[in-house]
Amino acid sequence: MRAAYRKGIDRKRLRENLPLLIMFTPVLLFYLIFKYLPMGGLIIAFKDYNFMDGVFHSPWVGFANFRKLFSDPNSLNIIRNTLLLSSLSIFVGFPFPIVLAILMNEVRRMWFKKVVQTLVYLPYFYSWVIVGGIIFSIFGIEGSWLSHLFVFFHVEPFPFLYDEKSWVAIFVGSGIWKDMGFNAIIYMAAMTAIDPSLYESAGMDGANKWKQIIHITIPGIAPTIILLFILSMGRVLEVGFDPVYVLQNPAVSDVSDVISTYIYRVGLQGAQFSLTTAMGMFESVVALTLLLAVNGIARRFQRGLF
Repeated sequence: MRAAYRKGIDRKRLRENLPLLIMFTPVLLFYLIFKYLPMGGLIIAFKDYNFMDGVFHSPWVGFANFRKLFSDPNSLNIIRNTLLLSSLSIFVGFPFPIVLAILMNEVRRMWFKKVVQTLVYLPYFYSWVIVGGIIFSIFGIEGSWLSHLFVFFHVEPFPFLYDEKSWVAIFVGSGIWKDMGFNAIIYMAAMTAIDPSLYESAGMDGANKWKQIIHITIPGIAPTIILLFILSMGRVLEVGFDPVYVLQNPAVSDVSDVISTYIYRVGLQGAQFSLTTAMGMFESVVALTLLLAVNGIARRFQRGLF
């Protein structure tokens, strides 16, 4: 009797949620077709792939591609560059959207708040080609704003985009400038869930703005901060192809050649699909390991993602 009653409830719930399930179907198909089915191509990493034999009939080579990958000094340098640029982008750039969101939350003049929001959010919509053009117009060695400024003061122009240290700084800074407006909106949305009465009570107790931010705002958005940090650690070996490809040049290739450009150059241009698939699989395994490790640490403080 109880089983029949429960079955009836399940059918009723299914009918009620049927429109939502139908709406979810395209999303499910997208992930199945474009995310999960292509994972079968990872088998190429353990084969000597060629077009004539195809994926399933190419000869097995076991871990030969991985041994070749990690015995090549150039591959190790590419992994080091990827870790360096990604780590700097994560750990240096991570606080900027939080600080921006907190400052925007304290602004009381709505017209000023809307203007600043528009200005900081606008770069997120620029393609990296446009961003690269802006960077070259500022830091280029000839015809840029800074080069004209150096000439005006009779100073020898500095090759910002051709010096490894300054190139890394420009790369990280441009990424922060482009993305911090979008990430700040996420934190600002989280701040709307904080009870305003907490600020009123703190103000009545004599807490200034700084103490309110430390003891109310930051703890209130802590779950969002931890969530985004966990997700960012899953991309620790993922440096976007577009920013590196647009900004790199032969003078800084020792620090600008990363996994994404390596896969493009060796895999697509050099047709070494098995080798670059092995590199991509290594990147995914490291990302998954770091994601699980950071999430495990967060779970000890009841802040885990899953």
